[in-house]
Amino acid sequence: MKILVCISNVPDTTTKITFTADNTQFNTAGVQYIVNPYDEIALSRAIELCEGGKGTVTVVNVGESSTEPTIRKALAIGADDAVRINAAPRDAYFVAKQIAEYAKSNEFDMILCGRESIDYNGSQVAAMIGEFLDIPSVSIIKKLDYDGSTATIEREIEGGKEVLSVNGKFVASCAEGTAEAKIPNMRGIMSARTKPLQTIEAVNVPEMSKISKFETPAPRGSVKLIPAESAEELIGLLHTEAKVI
Repeated sequence: MKILVCISNVPDTTTKITFTADNTQFNTAGVQYIVNPYDEIALSRAIELCEGGKGTVTVVNVGESSTEPTIRKALAIGADDAVRINAAPRDAYFVAKQIAEYAKSNEFDMILCGRESIDYNGSQVAAMIGEFLDIPSVSIIKKLDYDGSTATIEREIEGGKEVLSVNGKFVASCAEGTAEAKIPNMRGIMSARTKPLQTIEAVNVPEMSKISKFETPAPRGSVKLIPAESAEELIGLLHTEAKVI
């Protein structure tokens, strides 16, 4: 069994986000990058499925050389090898196309990724990869089992859950619950230095979208505290000031 796991290089969740060039570019100065947390879940499940010599896990990242420390962390977690597609990720279409073109020339039983990246929260890449490869795509899964030919996948839906069986190759985006993110140990960190990390050039892809401007949320306004015993005052303010009733 061969599994391809797509990983994103994203800012740490504690990073303070700022923009430059008249709010048209993300300011990378001083930013600490990590493996996208949802992608770590996908990677952890892939490693579990391949434990005991059942298969191999390859991670793929679309990014420039600055993403290699993040890729090495994925190798330290337990991936067998890695591929970096040498290009700055423009948008979801661009990223999905690069991964699909790589997957076309390399046989994988399944392709896993996180439900979304925590920087743009687009949730588009998995479905696009499936479309480019003409294989089934299942979004936001919570459980994945595989018997060597058929995958049993569980998703949450409104009011319950959905259980699917998928035969043959497929793409799935993983959410919380699919697996517990693994922490690399010292042996994994040391072995990651010598695991294969291949760099390939990107294919030409039309520019389908472009970010024109970033905007930060408006600062929070002042808070007015009303004593619990002053219910009438609270109702009056909700009516006259907040105008929500």
